[in-house]
Amino acid sequence: MDDLKRQTPKRRTVDVPDAGAVLGLSRGAAFAAVKRGDIPVLKIGRRLLVPVAALEKLLEGDRSAEGGAA
Repeated sequence: MDDLKRQTPKRRTVDVPDAGAVLGLSRGAAFAAVKRGDIPVLKIGRRLLVPVAALEKLLEGDRSAEGGAA
């Protein structure tokens, strides 16, 4: 039982600056992308959180576009 308490769950969301860093964007560019709707977010109170699954889906979409250009 103690082992379960010591394990931290894998994060399912990241904040906007961290999502921007993954995408190679500055902090300002990441927030601008959120405002345009390019990066999906969950708003909880004043916090904006990016679901990791949505971020991975964005990245997978970019890979498929690169694969078609040969």
